Amino acid sequence: MFGTSGVRGRFGDTITPEFAASLGHALAACNYGRIVIGRDARTTSPLLADAASSTLRGAGVDVIRAGRVATPTLARGVSVTNADAGLMVTASHNPSADNGFKLWSPSGQAFNESRRDAIEGALEAGDEITASWDSVGNETTAPDLTSSHVNNLCDAVDIDGDVSVVVDIGNGMGGATVDALLEMGCDVQTLNATPDGRFPGRPSEPTAETCSTLCSVVEATDADLGIAHDGDADRMMAVDETGSFVEGDELLALFGREVVADGERVAAPLNTSLLVDDMLESQGASLTRTKVGDVFVAEATQDDDGVFGGEPSGAWIWPDETLCPDGPLAACKLVELVEQRGSLATQRSDLASYPLRRTSLEVDNKQDIMGAVRSSLLEQYDSTAVSTLDGVRVEHDDGWFLVRASGTQPLIRLTAEARSESLADTLLETARGVVEETGL
Repeated sequence: MFGTSGVRGRFGDTITPEFAASLGHALAACNYGRIVIGRDARTTSPLLADAASSTLRGAGVDVIRAGRVATPTLARGVSVTNADAGLMVTASHNPSADNGFKLWSPSGQAFNESRRDAIEGALEAGDEITASWDSVGNETTAPDLTSSHVNNLCDAVDIDGDVSVVVDIGNGMGGATVDALLEMGCDVQTLNATPDGRFPGRPSEPTAETCSTLCSVVEATDADLGIAHDGDADRMMAVDETGSFVEGDELLALFGREVVADGERVAAPLNTSLLVDDMLESQGASLTRTKVGDVFVAEATQDDDGVFGGEPSGAWIWPDETLCPDGPLAACKLVELVEQRGSLATQRSDLASYPLRRTSLEVDNKQDIMGAVRSSLLEQYDSTAVSTLDGVRVEHDDGWFLVRASGTQPLIRLTAEARSESLADTLLETARGVVEETGL
């Protein structure tokens, strides 16, 4: 139910006020006695937050309302408010018609598998708790969690302010980035800065295609870089000073290089480029590959030699700061990197470049398809070349491909990478063919 990053779906279908109430009952049944609730700017988020809050209080749970905040602000706010858990109403980078919920522990990490399983069990059981009239929960207002988040950002980096940045908030909740950079003396220009859950400025997900305006503005000005967030600001993507979109694998390599020492590890999912392996190997470090999803990356960073984790989709985790993917923190870290190491375009030129192909296929029955794909590929390839940790990844001598079901959308995602353009194309078509041959 919770996929790779919470529960999401179209409002009125999967996500309803009734489901919000059921989730509240499940949290109460799992003995979470104090919950902090935040929400994004989507038009349906207030009523979903209200439904969850009402049910929780009716079950005797105390609720702290954080109002409209970024997901990393809410995740950090669980410990700030001494709550047992955080409930964020958001569909992150999904289209405006969608909504959903993310659950956070006091450590700032998304609910792990055991916590998710307990909630799902309570939902399936239909457990409902109703407190007596004199023991219902209280509802209070949280302190200004965004200001607290901004203070954390300013403490986490060393920026003298001699950097010009264009920040595309995408009509979402990434205002903490602007506040922190201004506080540190940067020259900041904003795009799509008014929160609006209809996302009129651009689609919520920051990609090369959706960030074309940001690229143009950075190229046409003397800005040192551009920053883009998604709707709930857990993601951060970037544009270099030439107006070129920076791929997520490149950011992962640059961030990783900056923090690792000999023998240390970076965590990243199975769909991460070989260029990250190359960069870390040059530093005497290594890459641990995980399932896709920030909770799996966060868990892998907590070993003694884990120092950083990230996903090429734009989620970045510095475990010494927080275990949630924090878009504003990543933005400030990148500005610091540019100020200290110089041109982002030049830093990118130091990286190896391998042809990487990514696409998605819209499907109605992704789990059935993945079962058939798994069986097919295990029959076709030697078992040592196949990993089923998350979807199915197949290794070739000079490349690899990955077929996996999206954790949040009705999609099968295909990724292929190789040391030549032709092989990358071939591997992507091989992956596509395996899916299409299922006939499902």
